[in-house]
Amino acid sequence: MQRLQEFQEKIGYHFRKEALLKQALTHSSFANEKHMKKLSDNERLEFLGDAVLEIITSEFLFHEYRNIPEGDLTKLRASIVCEQTLAMTTKQLDLGNYLLLGKGEDMTGGRTRKSILSDALEAIIGAIYLDGGFTNAKEFVRHFILTDIENKQLFYDSKTILQELVQAEYEEELNYNLIKEEGPDHAKVFGMEARIGTRVVGRGEGPTKKAAEQEAAYHALLALKEER
Repeated sequence: MQRLQEFQEKIGYHFRKEALLKQALTHSSFANEKHMKKLSDNERLEFLGDAVLEIITSEFLFHEYRNIPEGDLTKLRASIVCEQTLAMTTKQLDLGNYLLLGKGEDMTGGRTRKSILSDALEAIIGAIYLDGGFTNAKEFVRHFILTDIENKQLFYDSKTILQELVQAEYEEELNYNLIKEEGPDHAKVFGMEARIGTRVVGRGEGPTKKAAEQEAAYHALLALKEER
């Protein structure tokens, strides 16, 4: 399959068992629509990949951040492996375009849905681990996920950092405003604006209002940094 070959070129890893990669890219909506046999989707691989990602990330942080206590390491790890950060990571792989989705899921924006993208990324890690072992999984994670840690931490802590910045440097208060709410109940998308007083400084989207606020705060921080 041409697209599977293309994706393997992109990630720099070639599967011995290509069926594992296909399964990692198969969303439950596709498996159900095509009446595939039970457990043919990527959910079990995601379960495995989540655990592999956590141990690789933990080991990396343990060695790279030698003077940071356990509590801060836990928070730093969370900033790297949270759903929204992982989904952000998938953009460089153009992962959404390679997913096998049911028609309904595809039509309602599944290829850009953060939960689907982050789950598929974890499934790919699980697939690489099964196909090529821990070393290859580690190489993939270090190359595509354990990068730009400072920026990912900024994203994870964006609401707190923005609040502190506004309190310290601006006379007006920070507030968030809902500007969009669309999609079916199981796949809602919220749009939020971060404002200082009445001035819009950032916008974000997410599956919850809180997630949309986090993204809006992140974009606000980047915009304010650019101004300064």
